[in-house]
Amino acid sequence: MTQPQLFSDAPPRHWDPVVSQQYVRGQASIYHGRAEDHYADWPAPVCIISDGPYGVDGFPGDAHTVESLVEWYEPHIEAWSRRSTPETTLWFWNTEVGWATVHPVLIANGWEYRCCNVWDKGLGHIAGNANTRTLRKFPVVTEVCVHYVKAARFQTNGRSLTMQEWLRHEWKRTGLPFRLANDACGVLNAATRKYLTADHLWYYPPVEAFAKLVEYANKHGAPVGRPYFSIDGNTPISGRQWAKLRAKFKCDIGITNVWREPQVSGSERIQGMRRDMKYKFRSLHGSQKPVKFIDLLVRASTDKGDVVWEPFGGLCPGAVVSHFLNRIYAAAETNPDFYKAAVDRLASL
Repeated sequence: MTQPQLFSDAPPRHWDPVVSQQYVRGQASIYHGRAEDHYADWPAPVCIISDGPYGVDGFPGDAHTVESLVEWYEPHIEAWSRRSTPETTLWFWNTEVGWATVHPVLIANGWEYRCCNVWDKGLGHIAGNANTRTLRKFPVVTEVCVHYVKAARFQTNGRSLTMQEWLRHEWKRTGLPFRLANDACGVLNAATRKYLTADHLWYYPPVEAFAKLVEYANKHGAPVGRPYFSIDGNTPISGRQWAKLRAKFKCDIGITNVWREPQVSGSERIQGMRRDMKYKFRSLHGSQKPVKFIDLLVRASTDKGDVVWEPFGGLCPGAVVSHFLNRIYAAAETNPDFYKAAVDRLASL
């Protein structure tokens, strides 16, 4: 591979997307090639936006069948898991059946399901062209964007514990009764009922509550077991460290998991001719995502200066959003036409 050529502004007239391997503008980098060749070099992600194969053979690079998705995605998911931290959020775009097929692989690699968000494109998406008598199903106007987080795991005596399990384990080690957790936090019964419960009503202890539990446990717990609530066995976890053991999330009032928006059209729809004439669309990319959705995902799960990955970049809407929101961005795209369009798009901002 040749040395990557860097551009700080619009690409020059002689710029060839097949020859050039990388485009950089500000904190955003778009690579022409396979994401798996770059994962190890990209900074650790706080947000991953996956818009890869759907298994419907509907666009260049798509898998031919849903059944092939597990084998296709598995090495990527393994790489995401190695590079992610408990702060990382994954947004997984696909069809309903494509997501359902890949879901077990995500769970097996430490990703915790949070919610399935549905993009409802409306009746205009089918425009009366759905022959329900032949297809024998209701017209499909949806895609899904599924929310996962890389849940923290705690290694204790050869066992891997969830955060909920680890909190109870550490308090038990102190020898103190669970009711004293309420005294530690200065509440009547919320600490025991929420933060140290073993059932589905468990709540993540906020930083202030966690700090109080740690202080009380290490002051009043059995001396032989100290330090309590420590990962390294030497120092208890600080409030700042505790905050980084959970993925970020913010949601404005009025936003739900159903997103009603027509398919991308007008000036936002990127036009162009592709080399692959098998796929005949009126626009360059058959599955272009609205920038407003990508903006929603990035705002919900990151802060200024955080790292956003878009492994299967396509037209790289994440680059547009990251540029305006001051996020660090890395993407890869194998299709030269998509890559060139994504670079032109970023360069024109």
